[in-house]
Formats: sequence, C-alpha cells, structure tokens
Amino acid sequence: MNPKFYITTPIYYPSGKWHLGTCYTTVVCDALARFKRMQGYDVFYLTGTDEHGQKIEKAALSQGVDVKEYVDKQVDSLKKIWDLLGISYDKFIRTTDDYHEKAVRKIFKILYDKGDIYKSEYEGWYCTPCESFWTKTQLVDGKCPDCGREVELTKESSYFFRLSKYQDRLIDLIENNPEFLQPKSRRKEMINNFLKVGLQDLAVSRTSFKWGVKVPFDEEHIIYVWIDALTNYITALGYMGDDDSLFKKFWPADVHMMGKEIIRFHSIIWPALLMALDIPLPKKVYGHGWLLFGNDKISKSKGNIIDPVILSNRYKVDSVRYYLLREIPFGQDGAFTNYAFLSRINADLCNSLGNLLSRSTAMVNQYFDGILPQPSIEEDIDKELKDMANALYEKVVDLNDNLLIPEALSEIWNLINRANKYIDETTPWILARDKQNYGRLGAVLYNLIECLRIAGTLLLPYLPQTGSRILQDIGIGEVKTFEGNTKFGLLKGGERIIKSQPLFPRINIDKELVEMDKIAEQELAKENGINGAQKEEPEKEVKPVIQYEDFAKLDLRVGEVTACEKIKRSQKLLKLTVKMGEEQRTIVSGIASSYACEDLVGKQVIVVANLAPIKFCGVESQGMILCGEDESGNIVIIKPESLLPSGSLVR
Repeated sequence: MNPKFYITTPIYYPSGKWHLGTCYTTVVCDALARFKRMQGYDVFYLTGTDEHGQKIEKAALSQGVDVKEYVDKQVDSLKKIWDLLGISYDKFIRTTDDYHEKAVRKIFKILYDKGDIYKSEYEGWYCTPCESFWTKTQLVDGKCPDCGREVELTKESSYFFRLSKYQDRLIDLIENNPEFLQPKSRRKEMINNFLKVGLQDLAVSRTSFKWGVKVPFDEEHIIYVWIDALTNYITALGYMGDDDSLFKKFWPADVHMMGKEIIRFHSIIWPALLMALDIPLPKKVYGHGWLLFGNDKISKSKGNIIDPVILSNRYKVDSVRYYLLREIPFGQDGAFTNYAFLSRINADLCNSLGNLLSRSTAMVNQYFDGILPQPSIEEDIDKELKDMANALYEKVVDLNDNLLIPEALSEIWNLINRANKYIDETTPWILARDKQNYGRLGAVLYNLIECLRIAGTLLLPYLPQTGSRILQDIGIGEVKTFEGNTKFGLLKGGERIIKSQPLFPRINIDKELVEMDKIAEQELAKENGINGAQKEEPEKEVKPVIQYEDFAKLDLRVGEVTACEKIKRSQKLLKLTVKMGEEQRTIVSGIASSYACEDLVGKQVIVVANLAPIKFCGVESQGMILCGEDESGNIVIIKPESLLPSGSLVR
C-alpha cells in the first residue's frame, strides 16, 4: 500500500482581481504534491474558495448582481489561472457546495450539543476586509492589526465557541511539538502575542448579513467563517457527508500551507475546533511570507506586472513557476520586480539550462547523427560528475521534505552548472577533430545527456512543461515516477536525440523592461476606468515572427472526434477521443463553453499531433485541436472545408 500525503492551500476569498501573490501558495503546494506523487505517494491536494460573508455580499450588491453569480464569475477566473499554471489539485472545494454547507450545519450542532458553543451578546471591533473581530487592546493605532485598515464597533447577539477552554492544550501543542507550526518565528508569535496574553471565546455567528450558512436551530444567525471556512479541510474529504472514505484515508493532513497573515486562524482556532470535535490534528501548519515589492505588498502601481496570465503568456508558464519557487526564501517575505524576474529567466532558464540542452543535443546530432553513443572510454574527470548526479535525488528529497523548495532547485542547478563546466573542461569540439577520439567524445556526450535526463526528471514537479520537454528531446518518454529514474547510467545508447530548440528565448532586459512598464500602465488604466476606448477594443497581442523552419516543425493532421466527456473538475475542459487514421488519442480542449459533447462526436478537427503531452485536471492531453474565436467571444473549431480521410496531413 502506498503511503498517503494530504496537502492543502487556504481557500481563497473571491472578492477582487487575482494576482501573482495569489498564485504563490498554490504553485508551491502543486510542486510538493507532484513531487510526492513521483515518489509513489497516494496524494490528495485540496484547494478552493471561501465564498460566504459580509464582504462578498457587499461587493455583489455594489455591482447590482446576484451574490452567487458574482462568486461564480470569480471562481471561474481563478480556475482558469490554475489550469494555465498546471495546478494538479485533486479537489476544488467551494464553501457554497451543498455537501459542505450540510456538513457545516452538522458540525455546528455537534459543538453546540457538547457545550462548546453557547449564545451570548458580542461587542467588539470588526474589520470587514479581514472578517476578524478584535478587542480594543489588540488594535494597533485604533486599526486592524493584520491589514491596518479601519475597524467598526459591532454589537450583536452571537453564538460563541469556547476557545478559552483550549488555551492550555494549545500552548502545550505549539511549545512541545515544534513540527506542528513552522517556521519557528510563527511559533514565537502565536505563543507571545496570542496564547499567553489569554484567549477569549470566539464569536462564530453573525446576524448583520444573510449570505452564508444558517445555524440549523436558529436561522436568524449565519455561521461565521471560523467554522464555515476552516472546516473545508475535512468536509472536502467527506466528513459528516454520505461517504467519508477519503476522510478515513487521508486525515490528518500532512501540510496546511498558507500566508503568514492567516496563521493565527490555522494554528489556534482550527486545532481548537478539532480538539472539540475529537479529531486528530494536522501534522504541520506552515505560514510562508508575502510576495512584496520593496516593503509593500505586491503592487502594479509600482510598475510591476502582477497578472499571472500576462506573465505566463508572455514569458511561459514555467518562467512564472520557477520565479515563485526559486527566488523567494521560503518562510520569509520575498520581493518581485520585473528586473529580477527577467534576470532569473536569462541566467537560469535560458543560459544555464537552455544552453546545456541545446549544446549537448546539437553535438550528438553533429558528431553522431543524432544517435546517443554508448560510453566506452571513461576518465577520472567523469567520476565527479557521475557522483554528483547520483547524489542529487537524495539531496532534493531531503530539502523537499523540509519545505526548502528554493534550496532543492538550487541543488538541481548545481548539477546543471557543473555539466556546463564539464563541457568546457572536456572540449568535445576539439575531440571531434580526430576520429580516434570518438570513443572519448561519445563518453562525454553520453554523460551530458544523462545529467540532462536526471535534471529533467527532478524538474518535473517544479517545471512540468520544461522537464517533459527535456526528456522528450533526449529520447525519453513520459516519466511518472522517480523510482529507477534518478541514477546515472539508465540510458543504454542508441536513443534518438533531437537537436533541441531554445527552451527559453534570451531577453533583452533593458528593452523588455520598457515594454513591461507600458503593459503595467495599460492594466492600471483599465482598472481605474481610464481610456474607455482601449477597454472596448483591447490591443491585440503581437506574436513574434517565426521562420519557415519553425512552422515546418508542426505536424498538423485531420482527426475525427469519436467520443467526448466533460472533465468534472473544470467548467471549460472537455476530454475528446480523436481518431487519426489507425491511431486514437486523448485530447483535452477548453471548448465546453461553446460546444456540447453530443455536438462534437463525428466532427472533423485539425490536430497539432506532435505537441508534447501535458496534463489538465489530471487528464493527459496528447495534442491540441485548432480553434478560433468570433466577435462575441465564442470558440469555433477549425475544420476542413470538405471531408478528408482521418489522419490526412494538413499542409
């Protein structure tokens, strides 16, 4: 039986535009989940949205739309970002899901029947943006201690959770179990600033708004966020539902990951609720730092592009993932700047990794007609490189297990940089001048390709598209597990090596910074309602000019859709079975908004047949169908003017 691993992000609050900071936790958790899957773990990765509360109700009313319609639109945009970034979550929970609301009512009743919830009157200072109550002594200069914004004195009848009852148990938990709350600075903060100051009972219902889950025995009250939102981690697994098999299988959670601003809720309130319910506590709660510009939370007004869609489309998805995973010291605040982002792309992705792949594969093609030779003549200099490659997996595992993601990537790049240095030391271009040196030349190139194979394999959890591309170019098929794939010497020679094209184009940073400033200004103007004409007719994206040789690499074929089904975790994706001659493929396409499955079966489509496989919502797509978009934004499938034999080449 495989070991289990359950990891969660916080559920996101759909009350504004999603930005790069929103993506940080989710990308980190995705990398951890992918890594564990490749280690052989049975993984459950949960994310979702927290959709109730006064702030959302007010936002919807201010726009004159139904509250559910408001959150549906924002949730859809968030899911599109997760699809773009390749987030491999196993479940996306919404607190408006019927099963969750039913479970929340049951949980509230259990706590009430046990005496851990009671009714009284609450008077305190309330921060609407944070949805947090504070005592006067907790305020900082009369404002919310978390966000620094104005608070209002609130007095209303409320149900309370006996949080104070669990104070001593919580102190013992955090002081004597250092693995529970990390990093260390968060433990000190919770102990000194909250627990030893003295916990007060917690208001867990409201009567001042209606958008939420009603208290089952007192429908004038709405169950507040602490019980509604926090319990998602167990209701998503079926706790208090019709089928609790996932709860029995995966709970307790291995890692709750979140930003430091909500660590108090997860390290004090959440474990107290679990104690009251007699449920085991999660193994680890980790509060990472913020993504900052200078000393401020990330801001487009400072000239930064913070839209993950713009960054991903302009510079590739894996560039965004790499920056978030590599640049920010995990557990601390990290700064995003356009310059730092572009510099990382050039230095690490283009120069170090990209050059190693292009130089190594080019030399195999130039000197051995694209066929990887078997090593025959080894020298002492090879041993250092091999030993480094063989030791890499264990180092990365240890760092990954300790949530040291930037350090894990740094170790992978140590091998990449050492392989680049190895090229300079062995001078294969000089060896190639004499046919008598081809035995040694073959060994050098074999060693380089093996280093690329190991690095590419270990990059799969962090940079899925890049890792897959590397392995494809060196003749390796899909790799799903680390087992048997991280030791030097797996390749036997004879593999067909593709002369690789650049992984990441080199960027002229000075020119690109000017362009990024323009984009940031345009985006800020749109949000501020400036330049209405531009809003109505957005500037079309200008694609870079490509050469005929680049276009000739596309293998376009006529396919016929033989089956179609919806992908449960996505509102826009369809899983198509496409026949091309004697071959059948699974292709995932984001056309559900414009096509029903029954309309697609039997339809001819144009397929990009040599596109590297990629997973969407856990389904591997083995190609792409070509589509256009009409003036109304409807997706239109591109098809032959008249029927052609399935599998026909499109010229």
